[in-house]
Amino acid sequence: MGSTFRSPRLVKAEGILTLPPPTMIRDVTLKNRVMVAPMCTYSTESDPSSPAVGALTDFHIAHLGHFAAKGVGLVIIEASAVQPNGRISPNDSGLWQEGTESEQFKGLRRVADFIHSQGAKVGIQLAHAGRKASTVAPWLSSEGKRSSIKADESVGGWPSNVVGPSGGEEHIWAPGDVKYWPPRELSTAEVEEVVQAFGRSAKLAVQSGVDLIEIHAAHGYLLHEFLSPVTNRRSDRYGGSFENRIRIVQEVAAAIRAAVPVGTPLFLRISATEWLEEEPVAAQTGSWDMPSSVELAKLLPELEVDLLDLRKAIRAAGQTTLVGAVGFITEADAARHIVEGADEALATESVLSGYEPKADAVLMARQFLREPEWVYNAAKQLKVPISVAWQFARGVL
Repeated sequence: MGSTFRSPRLVKAEGILTLPPPTMIRDVTLKNRVMVAPMCTYSTESDPSSPAVGALTDFHIAHLGHFAAKGVGLVIIEASAVQPNGRISPNDSGLWQEGTESEQFKGLRRVADFIHSQGAKVGIQLAHAGRKASTVAPWLSSEGKRSSIKADESVGGWPSNVVGPSGGEEHIWAPGDVKYWPPRELSTAEVEEVVQAFGRSAKLAVQSGVDLIEIHAAHGYLLHEFLSPVTNRRSDRYGGSFENRIRIVQEVAAAIRAAVPVGTPLFLRISATEWLEEEPVAAQTGSWDMPSSVELAKLLPELEVDLLDLRKAIRAAGQTTLVGAVGFITEADAARHIVEGADEALATESVLSGYEPKADAVLMARQFLREPEWVYNAAKQLKVPISVAWQFARGVL
């Protein structure tokens, strides 16, 4: 990056935002436990004929780099599709182009380089949208510019290639649904190709400078669709029993582990529950619920998954996998109480007070959109020193 950027000024590494010693996950050391969760921004090239389709842009350097410059320990890049039809919208990011000379690779490397120049680590969430794919950016529908959020060919969509574990008109979300296209069912061979696509994308990400990988298996996207008996009605080895429905997540984790260095952390994001237990749609099949998540959590050590954003379930299952807390975390005190006692320096105090830490790290998304300088403000409120970029030091110290 030449002399354009300077490494952050390192102020004493202590306090709640930079717990001693610094947090280390495999070979990656984080300066604090505050992480920027992935946020889709629908801001890449959408023309499928363009070599820059799905590639991160200057916008992403400004957007994500700003959080790094303002003191966070880790920035996780938004959900990036491992296949072209795995994007949520035509404007979503992707990492399916092979080779280090591709526009997707070069765009990712530029973002990673800048984040590193500000003293933060960078992760990427790898994803496949499944049957929630081929929609337009949300603001197009919310502003009344379209009657449906479906993206057809005229705006770069792929209505005939929206896929899921099961398919057909009967698998639309609701009668008369105007939000999503009916999915087609993936063949067994296509499921295997999805698994390998995750591995290829992970390898490219690490080659570009990304420090860690997160698997997106939440929020009704493809991997979650396989986990849930509501959306997975398959009869092959990827459907039916719990063991079969979680198989794709196990294989994706194994494919990524085989493709990246052993020191690369691997995160997994799941939805703890679908909240469908009392709904008619789950009456016959059941749904993905908290007990299902706990059973999956028990398997994470053998999958070599390092962190799951599912608070107490892992601890209750007796696992040592790190836990990340995400969702509705906005205040410094709340973040402090979530992680307090997570390291040895605070363990005695926590035990004596009867307080049990909820997680090892906090992940925030929308709060950083409202308050990019959250780390600075939290440090001031909690009266702790932090690492400060030279360019901002006069306004913070």
